[in-house]
Amino acid sequence: QVTLVESGGGSVQPGDSLRLSCAASGFVLDDYAIAWFRQAPGKEREAVACITGEDGSTYYTDSVKGRFTTGRDYANNRLYLRMNNLNADDTAVYYCAAKPWKCPQSLDAFRFGAWGQGTQVTVSS
Repeated sequence: QVTLVESGGGSVQPGDSLRLSCAASGFVLDDYAIAWFRQAPGKEREAVACITGEDGSTYYTDSVKGRFTTGRDYANNRLYLRMNNLNADDTAVYYCAAKPWKCPQSLDAFRFGAWGQGTQVTVSS
């Protein structure tokens, strides 16, 4: 059974950094694409990053390119999302989600079958 557990959220100031973690179990990291989604109050859930299975190619939404980095931590069977230069627009609940093999061309939430419980990120001065 694919299980995902996020951690690492918190309250930070604009310009700060955070590193989210997604603990994975029940599958081999290289066999699954893992996406990071976020959902702010009153807004739809949106994908911000995805790392594809096998070759580890990564994709980012325009609003986070150059600031966010996702990758795999094989030693601890985790995925991470490194977030730099955070701003108020990054405030949201962040989720990791999994699907077999590749990141889909359209990073729609319904394409991912397994989800973590989410972790809150708040950016405020």
